[in-house]
Amino acid sequence: MNNTVKAEIPYQLWQQAQTLVEQGWARNLQEIINEALHRYLESHQDILTESFIQDDVEWGLHGDD
Repeated sequence: MNNTVKAEIPYQLWQQAQTLVEQGWARNLQEIINEALHRYLESHQDILTESFIQDDVEWGLHGDD
């Protein structure tokens, strides 16, 4: 399943991405955005996991059952 996202991209970033597409480094802008999002999420996975664990511990200690 895919989702559609509308986003504003600074002109300079868009221009750099378009250049990569024109030079054949990527098929299209969507491929670049997907790869960038994947890399961002992958690089922040430890932070997200730690945050989820802290939330679970807090709920376990002080949550309402």
